[in-house]
Amino acid sequence: QVQLVESGGGLVQAGGSLRLSCAASGRTLSSYGMGWFRQAPGKEREFVGAISWGGDRTNYANSVKGRFTISRDNAKNTVYLQMNSLKPEDTAVYYCAADTSGWRSKFKTDYWGQGTQVTVSS
Repeated sequence: QVQLVESGGGLVQAGGSLRLSCAASGRTLSSYGMGWFRQAPGKEREFVGAISWGGDRTNYANSVKGRFTISRDNAKNTVYLQMNSLKPEDTAVYYCAADTSGWRSKFKTDYWGQGTQVTVSS
């Protein structure tokens, strides 16, 4: 079993930056694809981006492409989401997720974190 714990959320002004972290325990993440999702109030959870087990491949939603960057440090068993040029519409609970396949064209979540709130003020 894998436990994922997000941190780094908070309140930021539009145009600002935040970096979210997702730390894992229970087993190593080095063979897992890792992703980030978000859910705004009254909306469905949506895919933000993903990174392959080796970190050589990434995929992003069009709404965040060029602003958000996913990276990972397998030695620290941690995945990051760097968010720049934040907009009020980025306000949501952000969830870390693990895909045990390592990488596939459509991310399939096998494990979820509990989420961290990101609020962007205008």
